[in-house]
Amino acid sequence: MTDIIDNKFNFCPKCGSKKIEYQDNRKWGCVDCGFKLYNNVAAAVGLIITDENGCVFFEKRAKEPRKGFLALPGGFCDPDETAESAADRECKEELGIEVHSIKYLCSFPNIYDYKNIRYKTCDLFFTAAVNSSASEKLINQMKVQKTEVSELCTKNIQTETDIDNLPLAFESARKTLKFWLAEKNHNKK
Repeated sequence: MTDIIDNKFNFCPKCGSKKIEYQDNRKWGCVDCGFKLYNNVAAAVGLIITDENGCVFFEKRAKEPRKGFLALPGGFCDPDETAESAADRECKEELGIEVHSIKYLCSFPNIYDYKNIRYKTCDLFFTAAVNSSASEKLINQMKVQKTEVSELCTKNIQTETDIDNLPLAFESARKTLKFWLAEKNHNKK
């Protein structure tokens, strides 16, 4: 993998000065004109979608970053979009299905290295379900967005070891799956 750029500007986007600095690990500031640009965290969503047998759906990523690794369905929130709407939209775009019973689960920070730029994200995770006909459709007919998803699979997750053995693309998904498993086991009691 290539080295990640330290997200720096060579010139101020407002006045063109070379005196722009990254300050406080959160913003750029221009010494000459006083311009401030905040390095805000991007919002992204992910879904733990289970089938009628309780197995979790995973996508094999078709592109970088982490091409070939498993990910939960999801993506970045668009401007003026709620996280719940983004979760629903991403399922329609990537998987070609509608999910139901979308419920907030948890959030974790994440790092998304893309084209030599490091993006910091706050990944908001939800649980959702599909009806059995949609579940079969996904696996058997592969109605997935080929630019995003090269393969779709389900995994039966019963223990943390099951999660640790998955080749997951993002650490936030690993933490979320462990949180989900703990919640699931707690609710069984």
